[in-house]
Amino acid sequence: MSEAASTPHAEGEWYRDGSVEPDSQAQSASESASGEGNVRAAPRITLLIRAAKIVSAHGEFVGVLRDVSDTGVCVRLFHKAPQGDPIELHMPGGRVYEIKPVWEQENEAGFEFTQPVDVTQLIDEVGEFPKRGLRLGVCFPIKVKTLTQTSEAVVLNLSQQGARFECDQAFAIDQALRIESLNGERELKDVRAKVRWRRDNECGVVFDDTLSLREFARLTARLQCPDLLT
Repeated sequence: MSEAASTPHAEGEWYRDGSVEPDSQAQSASESASGEGNVRAAPRITLLIRAAKIVSAHGEFVGVLRDVSDTGVCVRLFHKAPQGDPIELHMPGGRVYEIKPVWEQENEAGFEFTQPVDVTQLIDEVGEFPKRGLRLGVCFPIKVKTLTQTSEAVVLNLSQQGARFECDQAFAIDQALRIESLNGERELKDVRAKVRWRRDNECGVVFDDTLSLREFARLTARLQCPDLLT
């Protein structure tokens, strides 16, 4: 399977190498035996570092699209591939594609679309929306600290840049907080954040220090399906 270009591009950019790869350049006998060749049967457009959500019965997980055809997609992962039926690929622009696993090797996995996909539409969809960070619907308890008190809250969704949580305590806009997971995750230990919005008993906060994509991916996997990290 084609590899993404080695030169980094801006996050969210799709990269075409100027031509589609013939299947014969990427396919090997061992791949055909494993079923990987089925995903590679169609011409492929190379993509560069586009994060998307892989959604299964076990939760929502981070993947980075590497290349795609109208029949399948290669995804870079930070843990084992989630299993189940169905599995869905959620694109940042809002479209959802049902997929099924075909092969897995080290930190990459190949998935086959259950229905043919218009690759041009899939790519062009990204350009219709501003760049936005992934938000995963993970729920877990946290402690929220201010200078004068500590409250318990429940995170409702999480991104690299911030979180939405529910708490009985009221906080002021731009109030500085410290957030700590009650489950002991090291990525959320004494995290500094500021309140950006509030609605009833919900708050949206932005972190002072953004989580790396790897930290974000492994944290959310640990919260939802720890077996993927073993």
